[in-house]
Amino acid sequence: MGITVTADSAAAVLATPSTIAVPEGGTADFSVKLSKAPTSNVTVTTARTSGDTDLTVSLGASLTFTTANWNTAQTVRIAAAEDTDQTSGSAEFTSTASGHTSAKVTATEVDNDVTGGDNEYIKRFTAMYNKLKDPANGYFSPEGVPYHSVETFMVEAPDHGHETTSEAYSYYLWLEAAYGKVTGDWTRFNAAWASMEKYIIPATADQPTNSFYNPSKPATYAGEWDDIKQYPSKLDNGVSVGVDPIANELKTAYGTSDVYGMHWLLDVDNTYGFGRCGDGTTRPAYINTYQRGPEESVFETIPQPSCDTFKHGGPNGFLDLFTGDSSYAKQWKYTNAPDADARAVQVAYWAHTWATEQNKASQVSATVAKAAKMGDYLRYAMYDKYFKKQGCTSTGCAAGTGKDSASYLLSWYYAWGGANDSSAGWAWRIGSSHNHSGYQNPMAAWALSSVDVLKPKGTTAVADWTTSAKRQLEFYRWLQSSEGAIAGGATNSWQGHYAAPPSTLPTFYGMAYDWQPVYHDPPSNQWFGFQAWTMERVAELYYATGNADAKLILDKWVKWATDNTTVNTDGTYQIPSTLVWTGQPDTWNANNPGGNSELHVSIRDYTTDVGVAGSYAKVLMYYAAKSGNATAKNVAKGLLDGMWKNNQDAKGVSVPETKADYRRLNDPVYVPAGWSGKMPNGDVINSSSTFLSIRSFYKNDPDWPKVDAFLKGTGPAPSFNYHRFWAQVDVAVALAEYGRLFP
Repeated sequence: MGITVTADSAAAVLATPSTIAVPEGGTADFSVKLSKAPTSNVTVTTARTSGDTDLTVSLGASLTFTTANWNTAQTVRIAAAEDTDQTSGSAEFTSTASGHTSAKVTATEVDNDVTGGDNEYIKRFTAMYNKLKDPANGYFSPEGVPYHSVETFMVEAPDHGHETTSEAYSYYLWLEAAYGKVTGDWTRFNAAWASMEKYIIPATADQPTNSFYNPSKPATYAGEWDDIKQYPSKLDNGVSVGVDPIANELKTAYGTSDVYGMHWLLDVDNTYGFGRCGDGTTRPAYINTYQRGPEESVFETIPQPSCDTFKHGGPNGFLDLFTGDSSYAKQWKYTNAPDADARAVQVAYWAHTWATEQNKASQVSATVAKAAKMGDYLRYAMYDKYFKKQGCTSTGCAAGTGKDSASYLLSWYYAWGGANDSSAGWAWRIGSSHNHSGYQNPMAAWALSSVDVLKPKGTTAVADWTTSAKRQLEFYRWLQSSEGAIAGGATNSWQGHYAAPPSTLPTFYGMAYDWQPVYHDPPSNQWFGFQAWTMERVAELYYATGNADAKLILDKWVKWATDNTTVNTDGTYQIPSTLVWTGQPDTWNANNPGGNSELHVSIRDYTTDVGVAGSYAKVLMYYAAKSGNATAKNVAKGLLDGMWKNNQDAKGVSVPETKADYRRLNDPVYVPAGWSGKMPNGDVINSSSTFLSIRSFYKNDPDWPKVDAFLKGTGPAPSFNYHRFWAQVDVAVALAEYGRLFP
């Protein structure tokens, strides 16, 4: 037997995080420890080795590590002196020890000599930012990809915490844009976009056969069904499909057939083991879950690779679980979540605006141009799934011939795919027929149609986004309940297969009202978070432009929301959580909008959710900054102050969450009788499968014992203090923006 001798790894000083932001006149910390046990005491000294002399070591300049405490982190504190300039200086600090490799940390001053800089909320943002960027807290993978959550035992829209979403990436951009605003350093915003482009926007190699796409035959029809047992859904060439009116102008504008949009879901750690195109190892890996109609809860999904080479699953990979055909080809396919791409555009607007104020627009111009490009492709979300004309009520309805298939709203998704084999020569694209109020972003639509650096190159793009900006605001007004909350949405394909909707349903430009568009388990518009997310964009638009329709919507919504919010003197608070809808809106008449006297919302229960509270606070602060509404400002301040007082922890902010819905981890996952296959780790997929049985890795999770006890009936419903990336960023950005808006 051969024996290989390798050199022992060199002893090193370890410092985390490698970058910190320091409020001027304040301090920020980093941690130091050793990489291996020493044989005797080791002294670590930290000193500034280059950069701004206003940044100094105020604590921990000399630290002693022993054979017992070498692996216990000790604190080095950096102070930023008060000065009168208006620049955010940086300095490099080096921690050294004899016989050890040194560690370097870059500290950037957050200047308080600019408007809003000398502000408690900017300091709080800085503290949150440092926590989020500290590798020890676990928000980012080794590749620098933001996880959906720090915690791994997480089942909600993503079915594992160390997956990530296009949503998380859009929030990563937002975090770094706010950082650029308070420090003047735009390298991190650009780096966040570069990471997004590298890992979650498919490269040419990941979408290799787009050149075969035929815009006159975008895709083959397959119906959606309420009953999951009606899957796989049969492909039907007999149903007419309309023409894709933007493919050729996009190809002309950008010189490529590739689609520039994010896929919605990544397996960052390759937990499932699909890898890239079945290689089993490449990470992050493109995956998908939902595929089978509105009743398919996350607990009933079957994860599958976005590039299906038949290496895993059954004889046809996973394809024949979802669509019914006579034969199957190895293929790639991606699904875009339009709200995330729109958020990326929205953030790019602020990055451009703030960098321009700092005379640094040129530093973000290349990234902002990419946001404009993303907005060009985002128009696929405006189109009916099969490019049918708006107002469709049967599979025999007319195919679209141009823009007559556009709703000019942001639908639930767009998707694209094609053959792995270039000799096979085919590709497809679809929009979506379902439009949810929570996905709309009139701020992004306005930016793409009105801000020169964000106007896309597609010949009809500016006109499309001009129409969309107006149409989205009409959509909100149509869906606004008597009380003020915004109802679900509308569809151009009733039940997902162009059925005739009930004749009693009101319509919006031909589309039927749907109180729970897209998914029903749970109902898609019962979560108050969608209200906060979507109204935040309306409030930004109002703040930036003074749009009168936006104000009209917000006047009513803000009163309803604040009337149902409690902020106590001790900082505890509660905000709406689960909404209940009754009645329906009036049929939309743009010339004479109705009052929706028959559309009502009530609140079933309340929450202390930090992410939703952060987003909600932003709605209130943008509205207050423009309108002068004192109640909105005070409630926003109360929420932010309350979270800061009561909900801080070492990783950010959090509150306990009891997850009784985890009883569904043993729910059956529907697999047609006779179908059998395997996950990459060998978990069997068949008609006896459950959520857990095809995700056996969860039984190795550190949180499994308390979940297992709950499932066995020997323990209570498990409680978690989750740290979702989007939620932490919503709070961090709310703090930064409160400091900016109310200096």
